[in-house]
This record gives sequence, C-alpha cells and structure tokens, in this order.
Amino acid sequence: MKPNIRRCISCGKVAHKAAFWRIVRVHPSHQLQLDQGMGRSAYICPQADCLKTAQKKNRLGRTLRAPVPPSVYDSLWQRLAQNDHRTVNT
Repeated sequence: MKPNIRRCISCGKVAHKAAFWRIVRVHPSHQLQLDQGMGRSAYICPQADCLKTAQKKNRLGRTLRAPVPPSVYDSLWQRLAQNDHRTVNT
C-alpha cells in the first residue's frame, strides 16, 4: 500500500499528509471546512510563511476552485498561533 503523500499548495514541500493542515471544499454544499469531510482538498504546511503566501496569492481559492472566506484564514492563523504558543511553552 502506498503511503499518503501530499504536497503543500504554498511551498511545494512533499510529506506525509499528517504533516499538513487539510482544507476541504465539501461536496455538494461547496462550503469550506478544516480537517475533515469529503470533497476537494488542499494541504498546507503549518507555518506562517506558507499561510501568508497562500493567502496573498489566493492559492487556496485556486486549488479548491471556490472563494475562500476570511473566516477560514482567521481560523488557520489562530491555529498557527496556538501551535506556536505550545512550542514556546514546551
């Protein structure tokens, strides 16, 4: 069985899918959600540079073929801040 390898939409890094955040355009509602659901998916590294580039160049919107509401980016930035906070405390 093949390993679950994915590519970051921002930097192009290739790694196991567990190393990325997953953003899903759910079928058939076309709503975007994080981490779960069936539909078109995009993967992004949990790093500020990748998130900033993806937002600036609309990489999520192009990959998912849907408009990305600001709330999705807000959720990702909050998640990044939480991860950075945990890293500092350990």
